[in-house]
Amino acid sequence: MKVLVTGGGGFVGSAVCRMLVARGDEVFALNRSRYPDLAAYGVAQIAGDVRDGEVVLAAVRGCDAVVHCAAAAGIWGPARLYEEVNVGGTVNVLKACLRARVGRLVHTSSPSVVFDGRDLDGVDESVPYARRFLAHYPRTKAIAERLVLGANSDLLGTVALRPHLVWGPGDPHFLPRLMKAARRGTFALPRAPGKRIDAVYVDNAAEAHLLALDAIAPGSDVSGRAYFIGQGEPITHDRWVNALLAAAGMPAVTRRVPAWSAHMAARAVEGAYRVARVRAEPPITRLLVRQATTAHWFDLSAARHDLGYVPRVGMIEGMKRLQEHLSA
Repeated sequence: MKVLVTGGGGFVGSAVCRMLVARGDEVFALNRSRYPDLAAYGVAQIAGDVRDGEVVLAAVRGCDAVVHCAAAAGIWGPARLYEEVNVGGTVNVLKACLRARVGRLVHTSSPSVVFDGRDLDGVDESVPYARRFLAHYPRTKAIAERLVLGANSDLLGTVALRPHLVWGPGDPHFLPRLMKAARRGTFALPRAPGKRIDAVYVDNAAEAHLLALDAIAPGSDVSGRAYFIGQGEPITHDRWVNALLAAAGMPAVTRRVPAWSAHMAARAVEGAYRVARVRAEPPITRLLVRQATTAHWFDLSAARHDLGYVPRVGMIEGMKRLQEHLSA
C-alpha cells in the first residue's frame, strides 16, 4: 500500500514507518522536522503540521491509507496546544481522508481516555470514557478518538488503537524523565501494594498498527472500534520502574512514601506552577501520582481475536534490547 504516517518521526510513528517499509509498502511521513532515521529507512518525508488542513490534504492525496500518530503528548502545557493538535489535527486528517477518498485510517489513541483516577483491573473495551480528566492530553485524546470512530462509514474505515505506556529503545518520554528523577537522588515511589500495570514494548505497539491497517476496510467487522494494546504481562509499578532503571545501569529505587502525601505534594506543586505561570512540566503532578497508585492493565482478547495481535517481544527480551541500546 501507499501509506501516510502523521508524526512519523515520533516514537511510535518511526517504528510504524520502519515496519511498513520492511514489508514493502511505500511510506510517506508528515512531520514538522526532518528525521535522518526515516531517510535511512527510505521514507519520503513531507514537512508540515497537522494543524494546517491544506498541508494535510496535500500529504494524504494519492495514499491508500493513513496512520495518524501525530499528537501533542505530555501531561502539562496549555489547553490550546492540545486542542489544536490532538483535536484540530485529527479533524484535518479526517477531512483529508474523505476528500482524497482514502479508505483506511488507523488512529493512535491512548488508554488514558478511560482513566478517571480509579483502578482499571483487566478491563476490556466496554469500559466507558472517563467523565473527568486530570490533564489536557487524555481529555483531548478522548475527543479525538470519538471523532475518529464516529467518522467510520462505507467510505472510510477507521480503527483506534490504545497502546499503553509505550517503552523501548528511543523512548523520548517516560524513560528520560525517570532517569532524570533517579539521578537527583530524592526520587521515591508512592506506596501502591499489589497495583499492576501493563506497558507495551514499542515494536509490539507498532505491529498492532500494521495489523489494524490490514484488517480494516469500509464495512469490515473491526471498523469503528477501539482496541487496547498491551504487553500481556501485568507487573507491579515498582518492578517495572526498577526494571527500566536496571536496563539503564542505574540502582533500584527503594524509597517509598505514603500515597496520601504524594497526592498532597502533587496538588501543591501544580498550584505553585500555575500561580507562577511556569511553562515547564512539574516534577510531580496529580495524574502521575494517580497513575502510580492505581492498577491499569487491560484485557487484550479483542485485539488478539480481531486483529491477530500477539506481543512478540516479551518483557525480558524487550529489557535486553533496551539495555543494549542504552549501553551502545
